[in-house]
Amino acid sequence: MRILLVDDETRLADGVRRGLEAEGMVVDVVHDGPGGLRLASDRDYDAIILDVMMPGMSGYRVCQALRVDGNWTPVLFLTAKDGVWDEVEGLDTGGDDWLTKPFSYPVLVARLRALIRRGGRERPAVLEAGDLRLDPAARRVFRGEEEIVLTARELAVLDFLLRRRGEVVTKREVIANVWGEDFDGDVNIVEVYVGHLRTKVDRPFGRQTIQTVRGAGYRLAMGEG
Repeated sequence: MRILLVDDETRLADGVRRGLEAEGMVVDVVHDGPGGLRLASDRDYDAIILDVMMPGMSGYRVCQALRVDGNWTPVLFLTAKDGVWDEVEGLDTGGDDWLTKPFSYPVLVARLRALIRRGGRERPAVLEAGDLRLDPAARRVFRGEEEIVLTARELAVLDFLLRRRGEVVTKREVIANVWGEDFDGDVNIVEVYVGHLRTKVDRPFGRQTIQTVRGAGYRLAMGEG
């Protein structure tokens, strides 16, 4: 098994490398983000271990760049950051698992072996409705050839509507899938975000893709809208 380890803490990286080599793995080590991205793009690996905070390019951005390029080698983030939202960002940018420093070496090996057994994921399919496209892997939205910049929440709402295109979805369904089942705020927040989306993906292009179904919810048109 060939592993790429990208971490700017040289002593830690050397210790992990020696440990993994003792397990029979072949390990390449790089100490900065751009170097890690180059090696991950040029060579085939069974898994990649990425630190988050690195010179030149964060682990998040390295992982995101690989996913945009269609590289779905399993990624394990290894970092001193332990906040919930740090983990969320790591997974949202395409990571597969997360381990906080200091860590138990046997746990690292077990997590790594589990990732390798699962193998790389297939790139998620691009979601389309007419000339509106959303690439879940790259987290980018286009109307024709023009890219549309959305916030993370706007993108999540559009993603859900596109996955259910042609169907009527209620505000409660949008809330449950975008904000979570335990959301206890005003469900009319959905109206606000649908309004934002219409302002960005419909009105400038003379479209009415996101439709209101009175008394029921919303429907994203299958075609041009």
